[in-house]
Amino acid sequence: MLAGHRTWLFNHQPVIISTGTVGGPFEANGNIPSDFDLLHDDLWMKQDSFEKAHKLLMDEACQKAIEKAGIQKDQVQFFLGGDLINQITPTSFAAKTLGAPYLGLFGACSTSMEGLALSAFLINGNGADYVLTGASSHNAAVEKQFRYPTEYGGQKPPTAQWTVTGGGAALLSNKGDGPKVTSATIGKVIDMGMSDPFNMGAAMAPAAVDTIEAHLKERGVDSSYYDLIITGDLAHIGREIALDLLKKNGTHINEEQFVDCGLTIYKEDQPVLAGASGAGCSAVVTYGHFLNRMKKGELNRILVVATGALLSPLTSQQNQSIPCIAHAVSIENGGV
Repeated sequence: MLAGHRTWLFNHQPVIISTGTVGGPFEANGNIPSDFDLLHDDLWMKQDSFEKAHKLLMDEACQKAIEKAGIQKDQVQFFLGGDLINQITPTSFAAKTLGAPYLGLFGACSTSMEGLALSAFLINGNGADYVLTGASSHNAAVEKQFRYPTEYGGQKPPTAQWTVTGGGAALLSNKGDGPKVTSATIGKVIDMGMSDPFNMGAAMAPAAVDTIEAHLKERGVDSSYYDLIITGDLAHIGREIALDLLKKNGTHINEEQFVDCGLTIYKEDQPVLAGASGAGCSAVVTYGHFLNRMKKGELNRILVVATGALLSPLTSQQNQSIPCIAHAVSIENGGV
């Protein structure tokens, strides 16, 4: 059912029956290592390129989700996913391994919730019994494409963020037990004219605010309905800007209630500058840490707002501004 202009209400409330989360060595030393299913001790992951290691992250996240659900690989009817590399090749190559009908997505770091929203839409409309969705990123592969190779050793400003090495996948079904996807609000492209690829949090904050406010209005709830409102990777700078914009617009959100995946995954003493980012950031933190907290009964209702900067190396080199987007998905224990 459509609520307002851009919010879906899922009457049949698709269930997240299992998840898979995989990370790298930096994540293993982070704040939430116990929330990963698998952690690698080497960025190469026994591959001969970082891009092949990136593909492995998605492979393993999908395998873990299927394994934990206790189903066979050929029972997955659709796979929806994406990443940050040109032509989303790591995900496409992982889809080849998986063998399921595939819809490749590019929403930059918003891809995790774009995929979850569309997967829930398929399940809710009886379009499938099992849908797998995921997103991934690899620090060395993504930094090489969008900024500088890590070997270059270029100094970054304090506004920069650290790309997560991780892959997160969720398996949805119309049956089974687990947290339920109850609604989704699809984002609009917001471009405030920023062009600095080292300041993603500031660029994405207005898109996050736009989607949060649209979701609350169209669903007819206020922020207190949710235990947490979780942004994808605004990190320190973007989070503060988002809070200021929400306050300016008259939307009340308690600061303790407004958390960020990019500020959750690493420890304060890790050298991540403003915080974390990457398509894998919101995927692993949501499908690992926050869903684990829901399963323990610590959280009952969360709204996850994954944010994405829709730039490319080409647009950055041409000094174009950065269009941004955010997609919001509500996940609830026991539904509504």
